[in-house]
Amino acid sequence: MDILNKIREYREEEQKLTWRGTFAEYLEMVKERPHIAQTAHSRVYNMIKDAGVEEVDDKKEFKFFSDQMYGIEDSIEKLVEEYFHSAAKRLDVRKRILLLMGPVSGGKSTLVAMLKRGLEQYSRTDNGAVYAIAGCPMHEDPLHLIPHHLRDSFYEEYGIKIEGNLSPLNMMRVEKEYGGRIEDVMVERVFFSEDKRVGIGTFSPSDPKSQDIADLTGSIDFSTIAEYGSESDPRAYRFDGELNKANRGLMEFQEMLKCDEKFLWHLLSLTQEGNFKAGRFALISADELIVAHTNESEYKAFISNKKNEALHSRIIVMKVPYNLKVSEEERIYKKMIKESDLSHVHIAPHALKIAAIFTILTRLSVPKKAGVDLIKKMKLYNGEMIEGYNAQDVEELKKEDPDEGMTGIDPRYVINRISSAIIRKQLTSISALDVLRSIKEGLESHASISKEDKERYMDFISIARREYDDIAKKEVQKAFVYSYDESAKTLMDNYLDNVEAYCNKNKLQDPLTGEEMSPDEKLMRSIEEQIGISENAKKAFREEILIRISAYARKGKKFDYNSHERLREAIQKKLFADLKDIVKITTSTKTPDESQLKKVNEVIARLIDEHGYNSVSANELLRYVGSLLNR
Repeated sequence: MDILNKIREYREEEQKLTWRGTFAEYLEMVKERPHIAQTAHSRVYNMIKDAGVEEVDDKKEFKFFSDQMYGIEDSIEKLVEEYFHSAAKRLDVRKRILLLMGPVSGGKSTLVAMLKRGLEQYSRTDNGAVYAIAGCPMHEDPLHLIPHHLRDSFYEEYGIKIEGNLSPLNMMRVEKEYGGRIEDVMVERVFFSEDKRVGIGTFSPSDPKSQDIADLTGSIDFSTIAEYGSESDPRAYRFDGELNKANRGLMEFQEMLKCDEKFLWHLLSLTQEGNFKAGRFALISADELIVAHTNESEYKAFISNKKNEALHSRIIVMKVPYNLKVSEEERIYKKMIKESDLSHVHIAPHALKIAAIFTILTRLSVPKKAGVDLIKKMKLYNGEMIEGYNAQDVEELKKEDPDEGMTGIDPRYVINRISSAIIRKQLTSISALDVLRSIKEGLESHASISKEDKERYMDFISIARREYDDIAKKEVQKAFVYSYDESAKTLMDNYLDNVEAYCNKNKLQDPLTGEEMSPDEKLMRSIEEQIGISENAKKAFREEILIRISAYARKGKKFDYNSHERLREAIQKKLFADLKDIVKITTSTKTPDESQLKKVNEVIARLIDEHGYNSVSANELLRYVGSLLNR
């Protein structure tokens, strides 16, 4: 079997990567490859950086996250640059607990899971290789073997700073097993694994009355006290707490703010001082990234408690808000559907987009900028071109409310409503209207949504429905117009010829007779009226088009059908206006004649072949658009 061969190959590859040697041999490796002695924070940052970084519109996009995290690039850039990068440079920020704060299903857990899975893979690469004292339950850094009085000399020779003390267990092992000869201490390569509890730990609080601090710091092995004679003998201690096992890597602290104080103080000692107290030993050094996550309401309750004041300054909070881009929200739904049992169901084109429009509207705060409503704001955030607005306007809108995206409908709700519609109605094909209907039904029975929010959300469903009406009409329009692009291009070229002649006060030449003729005012107005250009504004609009054509020509670009948003909209509406009667007749006639039936079948075939519909959703679309046009 192929899967068994892959398992065998993976095992063989891991065996090739194993390394075991003396501390003296390890130092030779460190001299050649200093990066193997990097800190935990540095390893995480380099893992993200090595996956690739792209500059997009003066912003960094980290490929490490791009396959799983959608629409929160700004938050990720801030997290990587302000926390991981600074911590990798040994700045003071590394002495803080990283707390990810955001709404439910906003991606906090996914982000942490990606870091954990990433570290597991990265520790198997040359750049991410991790070496530890052989047989140490905490996978301790071999450089801790260097005595303190020699560390300055070591830095001068190797350029590497050593932080932390040798653990009590390894201190005893050096004396008893190696006779104090640190150069002979065995070192081995380790591979991070959450399942095997190597370099990655997860702590989840339970009942405060039964939760034991030993879950974090390890505990005495009472069965060995008779053998070793004392509880303070490190051999009688199990270094198997999450802080012990996550050493050199990362520990996820779930629901951190619900924990008892005594657990939090251990974390603070570890992040601030790089050590923690366990059993009857001196402080134990550990190098690990502590990452926790919580929601906004829990965080506000935490900071309002004066008992926690000392903790506030030791925690760095990074907001992980909901995505605010329609296109990225659509990607989230596609990913969630692909991972579910719904992948066999046909989801009609635009169904997920319309759901995303509703969802994003619930997350946006009302814009303060004059002339911008929620729809415009949503489209600007999505990267769509809107006349009179640019990238600077988008940045200004984002600065209006720093908490934008921290509330609203979460992606799981939408997927649950899609699932509900499919299962309850036994659907094999689901449309945008099915999705909106299911979302609406869910809101009506949703107990945790306030009456005010429910009313707002119902309005957003109506807005999403109107957006779908426009999309549906355009979709059918495209399918009805044979060679739609050619028709649009021909109409636009004709319009531009007339506009140029009008602005330059020239005549046009009839292509058949060769006679000179005046610009076709009737044609130009029939297009301009589609987008509300008044008689008084027509001259300014035409001159604007001519200026845009000149600007494109200066840059060596070709002005085409997609170069001017409003003109494209006018062309589309004009074409559709000319076709309306044909569409109305063919979609609403119960007993179409042969020619009408042929036209309908052609349109359905085009919707299936070129636009991603199946026969059920294509027929539904045609009937719906027919009903819209007959209103």
